[in-house]
Amino acid sequence: MAWVTDRSRPARSLGFGGGAWIAASLLVAGLVLIPVLALLWQAAQGSEGLWSHLAQHVLPHALGQTAILMGGVGVLTAVIGTSAAWLVTAHDFPGRRVLEWALLLPLAVPTYIVAYAYLDLLHPLGPFQTLVRAVLGYDSPRQFRLPDIRSMTGAILLLSLVLYPYVYLPTRAMFMTQAANLVEVARTLGTSRRQVFGRVALPLARPAIAVGVSLALMETLNDIGASEFLGVRSLTISVYTTWVTRSDLPGAAQIALAMLLLVVALVSLERWARRRQRYSVSGQRARSFAREPLPRAQGLAALALGFLPVFFGFLLPALYLAAEAWKRFQFAGLSDRLLAEARNTFVLSALATVAVLACGLVVAYAARVFPQKGMQLVHRAASIGYAMPGTILALGILIASAGLDRWIGQAAGALFGVDPGLVLIGSGLALGYAYLARFLAISIGSVEAGLTRIPRSYDQSARTLGQGVTGMLRHVHLPLSRPALAAAGLLVFVDCMKELPATLLLRPLNFETLATHLYGEAARGTYEEAAIAAWAIVLVGILPVILLARVGPGASRG
Repeated sequence: MAWVTDRSRPARSLGFGGGAWIAASLLVAGLVLIPVLALLWQAAQGSEGLWSHLAQHVLPHALGQTAILMGGVGVLTAVIGTSAAWLVTAHDFPGRRVLEWALLLPLAVPTYIVAYAYLDLLHPLGPFQTLVRAVLGYDSPRQFRLPDIRSMTGAILLLSLVLYPYVYLPTRAMFMTQAANLVEVARTLGTSRRQVFGRVALPLARPAIAVGVSLALMETLNDIGASEFLGVRSLTISVYTTWVTRSDLPGAAQIALAMLLLVVALVSLERWARRRQRYSVSGQRARSFAREPLPRAQGLAALALGFLPVFFGFLLPALYLAAEAWKRFQFAGLSDRLLAEARNTFVLSALATVAVLACGLVVAYAARVFPQKGMQLVHRAASIGYAMPGTILALGILIASAGLDRWIGQAAGALFGVDPGLVLIGSGLALGYAYLARFLAISIGSVEAGLTRIPRSYDQSARTLGQGVTGMLRHVHLPLSRPALAAAGLLVFVDCMKELPATLLLRPLNFETLATHLYGEAARGTYEEAAIAAWAIVLVGILPVILLARVGPGASRG
């Protein structure tokens, strides 16, 4: 196959280096695919007689729990996200501008931190139930207690309150870019303003809603901390316990493959739901339809209603964590252990971010310079890691890394008579590899978005001046893509800090991050010990939300 930079100019005219970019992008895509191949290989080894037990007693229950959880979260996130998007897009009321970006704030809080906060907040001896009993005149939890939040209903509610922004963000963008003439035509045909939502806006927004719901469901499938804390035995928890508790790696790999099939089915269903969705506007700039001013009383009611998911999904747990962190700081200060964990988290996330940005730049730039079908396939292969739950990815990397560590040990023993130990797993390289494969799609997408803003004429001018593939990147694309690279770096860094499943499975011995510290303390029930770590993660998580609020659609409009 002949690689070309456009439909007429051969790649050799770009000078030395074109083949190296292709090879590098193939290498990156191969690194992302290795965990899947490792899972397939391990699953084929059999599980020493335990698979029949897993298939009969573990997998059906885990599949049922996962299906119920994903169904509830899918419906609730669609309702909350779509309603919130229509509220701030179609209506004008006091506080709308603040609410428009505040609805993104739950994205700053990982699901396991929200579960951790509410478990402490709503504990029978916690502040909320203590206050309720005092108001009602009861003395102890034996006399009165609220239903336990450790339930499927609690998990669905809490996960939905955190994940609805995945639906809100694309749906609001779709509502804001719909042409005003569509709404005006519907009004002239006798459709009331309230009916416009159901008959015009909602059908046109279904692709955006489908994308948002699918992202929320993938995050639900990826979750391990919140589900375990809330007593839901999902497929993710089954993979973890099968490997850690039963020491059955092939069985865990087989369950992980079942999860992977579920992810593939989910992505296929989302694409099937959008197969006939087509929407186009005229070449002229589309006008957003005018917002309907609400009377003061209705406006305040709309503000209060729209603020509810922000309050329960971000503000209440964040304020509670801040108060608990301050009390803990006043009592014991910052321990050396916590400072070491913060340093581990920062250094690991920073190094992983650099690697993810570099590999994402390689794939996105190669796809631009060589826009052929083959490179598009490489592009897709390199991006599949984000669609895979962290547990699946970590398990595949664990299998591959353990095999490579054994080979390195055998080679070192034969050649030098020494045993280097677990080179990849013991040094943290396997964990960095997991971050690379998991978040590479974020880097590729952001860099690609930045490159598309650079006209192709710049490439042609650079080639006329004698620049090759690498020269064009250094002198043209990198300087113009710095904002996109910075945004991608921020998103990847924060995601690395928050990542829990892969970190739990692949961290070296006696190596803790803020996320694993929080998980360990919550698992032991010592919630107050993890408040500072949880608050630190929330503070860092706010940064990409600020970025989304600044660059999102309508960020600078009234």
